[in-house]
Amino acid sequence: MKKKTLAVAVLASCITLSATLGGCSLVSKNSMADMAQEIATVDIRNSDVFGDSGLEAYKDAITVSSIEKRDLVSYFINVGSTYVTQYGYSYADTFNMLLDSLIDNAVLTQYATLYLIGEKSKTEPNALETFKSKTTEVEKYKYLLDDDDVEYATYKLYSSLNSAIDSYEKKVIEEEDGYTGTDKRTTPTNLDAEQDDYYPVKDGKLDYNVYTGFEGYLIGQSGKYQEDKLDGTTRVTRIKAYNAFLDNLRANDLIGDGESEVLTDVLKLGYIQSEFVSQLESRVVNKYYELYEEQRETLLTDNNYEYTADVYGKMLGDQKKSYKTSSAFDTAMGSMSSTSFILYNPKTDESDWADYDGKNLAKFGYVYNILLPYNAKQSAQLAELTKIKEANKDDNSYYIERNNLLRNIKTEDQRSAWFNGEKNYSFNAKAEESKYTADYYGKNSGRDYLFFEGHLADSAEGGRYKKLQAYDGRYSYNGSVYENDNGSYTLIGNELTIDGMLKEFSAYINYVLGGDYVEFDNKYTPEQGNTAYYNQTDFYKDADKKEIDYSKFLYASGKVDFGEFKKSDLMNSKTKQYEAMSAVNELQFAYTTDTGVLSQYVGYSVSAYNTSYIKEFEYAAKLAVASGEGSFTVCAGDYGWHLIYVTYAFDFGTDGVVYTPDWANNVEVEGTFENLFYEWLKSTDLADVTTNRRDKIISDFGKETGDHITVVKYQSRYQNLLDLGD
Repeated sequence: MKKKTLAVAVLASCITLSATLGGCSLVSKNSMADMAQEIATVDIRNSDVFGDSGLEAYKDAITVSSIEKRDLVSYFINVGSTYVTQYGYSYADTFNMLLDSLIDNAVLTQYATLYLIGEKSKTEPNALETFKSKTTEVEKYKYLLDDDDVEYATYKLYSSLNSAIDSYEKKVIEEEDGYTGTDKRTTPTNLDAEQDDYYPVKDGKLDYNVYTGFEGYLIGQSGKYQEDKLDGTTRVTRIKAYNAFLDNLRANDLIGDGESEVLTDVLKLGYIQSEFVSQLESRVVNKYYELYEEQRETLLTDNNYEYTADVYGKMLGDQKKSYKTSSAFDTAMGSMSSTSFILYNPKTDESDWADYDGKNLAKFGYVYNILLPYNAKQSAQLAELTKIKEANKDDNSYYIERNNLLRNIKTEDQRSAWFNGEKNYSFNAKAEESKYTADYYGKNSGRDYLFFEGHLADSAEGGRYKKLQAYDGRYSYNGSVYENDNGSYTLIGNELTIDGMLKEFSAYINYVLGGDYVEFDNKYTPEQGNTAYYNQTDFYKDADKKEIDYSKFLYASGKVDFGEFKKSDLMNSKTKQYEAMSAVNELQFAYTTDTGVLSQYVGYSVSAYNTSYIKEFEYAAKLAVASGEGSFTVCAGDYGWHLIYVTYAFDFGTDGVVYTPDWANNVEVEGTFENLFYEWLKSTDLADVTTNRRDKIISDFGKETGDHITVVKYQSRYQNLLDLGD
């Protein structure tokens, strides 16, 4: 089930229990009575504007909201401790900030509750009396919410509980098997990102439960969680982890007096029940926001997207003024993303068009970079060659010897961290328990390990996960995989020379696109490579040896011929261009040792003018960009081989508009420029509107001073928390 994305988040912290106050040397252990103290109250009915709010008719639906010290401590443990440990906040500033958040949430919850009762009264005349007849907060909030909201709130509570217990169980498993994964490698965008408002359903009911190892909370009763369970988990390790979880609750006085008999029934714990109420409160406030936003959203679509087009036009006008200089445009290119758009590109100076051997290379664009590096021995040899070159000023000899090193570069699949890192993302696609049944590259050749099974098998519409950005996902690990007894893996990668890499490059792109789309230039053939490249002895442009000819460091070039490329279709997954980009991006994740490019939207930006890249890379990248999207080059350099692929290029030598939007036809086409721009505008515009509305509600109804006080704080009751660290 899915609902629209909400523009403004409200308080509903996930259960992490990442800190402990009880027993801390800075403060004596708080008693349960101390934790139960009321430290603040909220009652928006006392506000001077309440009578004019339209909510007065429903005022009997709410009572004074009480914030207990336990609420503040819990919020600190789950969220606030990060501000102290990572951001350098003082305890006093952190606790005051968190208390203000709890107060704001109470104000918003009271307001939203009354508003939703008013909405229900339009179709249910007795809504107020029905609401008042409910005996618990849970029943009251459930009455105001749709079943989807309640199920989602339940799922968020259960999943945060499982995640908290997972963190303890991971330590138990590591202690027992002696293996701790520490390898790291960047993962694709959207990994582990669930669809907005997703929750698992089976036979019309929530298919998810908490796993503690105790009766009633066994793995077989946990539903969809079984797909997320830790490798190596057993009932014994889970019970140990759950007991550690309880110990932390106990250490922070979050387990109440008389609760010892229900400790194995996690959902009966008072702390967990209060967390569920918090989740329901967040849905109540968000439902109010939804109703408010629905009234505003028509602004974006009315009159054939007139407002959207107007915002686009103003942004385009601003960019025409701002991007007159190449430096300003270069800066803008560095921040392009699905929420940061470039609508205008400046004309390049014609005097710079022929900087490289008469070739018109002054074009802006973006490239991927698969770097195949020297090994340690080769790097040491290269360092010696550099010293000799500097002493003898003999560049020709240096480049000849460097080519000999390049000829012997061998690389292998770099994704070992996705096996042996903090989380194992790998899976055997051929194994019986795998739910991934699609074809993949390397199938039936002993290459059966893929990654991110949930995303590959469950990222369709209505599925659990968002689609990985520009990542196809069908390139199997290139090597042999052996699972060890302790849960780690022994990996033996297949070594690739630059020619082997180009064979994988062309074969995988053709596989993803479903045909012969990769075309090499005349100097290179996949069967023979480019043997003439290593026979070069002169790397200068002329006999005077004043200028290096960087074209002589090109080993291969070509193009993925996917046909016409529309600028507006950069992220449209239904196009061949996107499929090719996704294949190359996946090969980047598999092979490049230049990990900086892995976190970029569509790769490195390439200026039409001078760049900070090494000259060999700059020339090869400019040459590829000048040839347009899908073009690729391979060049030598002091870091190794660079396989460069063009993901996006701006119009060559023109001064003008990048897109001519077709709002009506493309706004609903996912990944198009119009779709991304509209979703960004909707998100930012409605977020601004809703934030303003939120701020006004808090400002109007959250008064601590004046004649109409709605918020009262009792600082003496939580002063010992403010004094921590003094």
